[in-house]
Amino acid sequence: MSEDISKRRLGRGLAALIGEMDQPVAAGTTAPSVSPDRTIPIEFVARSAKNPRRYFDESELQDLAGSIRQHGIVQPVVVRTVGNGRYEIIAGERRWRAAQLAGLVEIPVIVRDVDDRTALELAIVENVQRSDLNPLEEALGYDQLIAEHGYTQNDLGEIIGKSRSHVANSLRLLKLPEPVRDMLAEGSLSAGHARALVSTPDPVTLAKTIVNKGLSVRDAERMAQNHIKGQNNPAAASVRPEKDSDTIALERSLSDRLGLAVNISHKGDGGQLRINYKSLDQLEEICRLLEDR
Repeated sequence: MSEDISKRRLGRGLAALIGEMDQPVAAGTTAPSVSPDRTIPIEFVARSAKNPRRYFDESELQDLAGSIRQHGIVQPVVVRTVGNGRYEIIAGERRWRAAQLAGLVEIPVIVRDVDDRTALELAIVENVQRSDLNPLEEALGYDQLIAEHGYTQNDLGEIIGKSRSHVANSLRLLKLPEPVRDMLAEGSLSAGHARALVSTPDPVTLAKTIVNKGLSVRDAERMAQNHIKGQNNPAAASVRPEKDSDTIALERSLSDRLGLAVNISHKGDGGQLRINYKSLDQLEEICRLLEDR
């Protein structure tokens, strides 16, 4: 219990630190700044191999580089020492990349003495708060904290200020095959589209159909449901009517809250609600939620 409390306090502290560094700037005002600990040669700073963010838009970097040439770096880059006078970026890799494009020789930094776990947490908190991560990068970051540092989905929700179901739904994206994950990373497929494909028999083909036809998330969910029905009962799927939009929306809402696949089928005034789980941990979580009501 004490460890859980410590993690929650740490998460709030990390969020506060990033929040101080990343306040929005109103038009016509001077950007708030955090005093750097020092300035150091830019060649002594390197990116972290564990930074969850992998994609940086080149045009946005060029725009930021232009701003840095004119105004300098307003917010220091957060780093930690790695020995031999070298530093590793914790938060601010985008500013560091743009500073290189701008031709800066030195950059302002804030030095933090933190371990691998805290450095990864800081990187994830910064990127999530800035909405800089694509859905796949976000999911991989959560998975890395769980695998390497023993965090639960509830712990992560506390750290990043999101619900447990948000974390669970992000992690579900990692079950998709590589071609679909590539579409998600490059932005041709949204997280909503991708979640609809997780339980389908052929997510790659369906993903290509969604992209080629420009289908909405609701259309993608309807198509996915039809394919799941067709796999379980091909004959019935050919004659069963499509679900109405209200039912699909309710399924999606429940699925997002639970982080699990939900199926609703109507029959007269009654019907059936089915919640699919794949592990005993997920079953225990369902039971806990029901007991709390």
